[in-house]
Amino acid sequence: MNIETKCLHSGYTPGNTEPRVVPIVQSTTYVYDSTEEVASVFDEPTKSLIYSRFANPTVMAVENKIAELEADNAELREYIEEIDEDLGEVEEDLYFTEDDGDDYDEEDDEDYDEDYDEEEYDDEDETEETEPEFRYDGISDNASGTACVLTALKAFKDYKDVGFDVWFVFFGAGTDNFSGAEAFYQSLSYEEQHSIDVMYDVDSLYAGDKVYASSGYKSLISTRRYEMRRKLYQAYDVCFSNTLYTNYGFDLYYNESGIKVDVDEDGVNDIFKEMPKTVSDFKVFDDRMIPVVYFESYEYNFANYDQMKETKNLSLQDYGGNIRRTPADSTAFLDSVLVEEDYDRDGDGEIDCSGDRLQIRINCVAFIICEALLKGSDKGMTPSEYEAFRAEQTRQTYYTETTETSGA
Repeated sequence: MNIETKCLHSGYTPGNTEPRVVPIVQSTTYVYDSTEEVASVFDEPTKSLIYSRFANPTVMAVENKIAELEADNAELREYIEEIDEDLGEVEEDLYFTEDDGDDYDEEDDEDYDEDYDEEEYDDEDETEETEPEFRYDGISDNASGTACVLTALKAFKDYKDVGFDVWFVFFGAGTDNFSGAEAFYQSLSYEEQHSIDVMYDVDSLYAGDKVYASSGYKSLISTRRYEMRRKLYQAYDVCFSNTLYTNYGFDLYYNESGIKVDVDEDGVNDIFKEMPKTVSDFKVFDDRMIPVVYFESYEYNFANYDQMKETKNLSLQDYGGNIRRTPADSTAFLDSVLVEEDYDRDGDGEIDCSGDRLQIRINCVAFIICEALLKGSDKGMTPSEYEAFRAEQTRQTYYTETTETSGA
């Protein structure tokens, strides 16, 4: 098979009735019948289709194509060299072709020094700034959030005392007005939409100075404030009652700036507190008056709203202290700045705390979410109502069994 044919057809072999050309799969998520099935493939996310950041049928076909081409290394190199030569000839032709247009003026050449010597050129006079060369891979936004949700999913299969349904959902198209989250919400039935108790949204966890939990903007409504923030306070309770800071050096912050600013753009200044500056997928649910708890890494300790950014770290200021959607969102770069040596936290002479900020944050936020679910549903039964329900169910069962026995 010629190299040209391999470039076109390698990496994908259609089966019976399957498309001849590689399909472009746009879905970001894939369906499983149970959390147990997802947990069973969790440790090897690239071997099964879980989330498109890990694997996607179209991307897998491209990867297979590249692997097959690299196997024929010598032939591929020769092919690339031929392309380079062809491009060089084209470039040379373009360079020496005279322009017949009226824009070219030979007198312009008089501005150049014919005795110009390249060796005399001093590159220290070059003032053009160049961006740092980082290899962007989105480790913070939002591979870290994805890993946190998958960690919570894996742990959740061992939680047996949750009395309501829990959905783990990965949204796409967040930069397109959160259309992925909107599509999910619209796919629910009326009953499902109105039975949602809380939406936990996990965003970029790595690069920001601190991990914050926040409520949505609808919690600004004075008559609904506690109702819309109750789940937020439960998340704080989990963190503090389980001494995560003492054990792991992890703390869950809340925005307590108190700056007066029109957050929800209704023309009235609000007290900017316990809510984020960042807008994420939670907005779709917040707009429907569904309580949200939004986790993110950020830095809200500023006197001015416009100054707030992800980090004050002096080594992360190439983009003004913002990491999301910049080339600085790179595993190699962020690890070189943020990963520290494991250390002895309690001073007993033994290493007992990891210096891996990302690992600690992912695990602790996943733990907080799972434990917060044990707090129960605000729309569910109270303990006394549940005990009465169980008693009634027992009475009904006894009555049915007694009637059947008597009838026999």
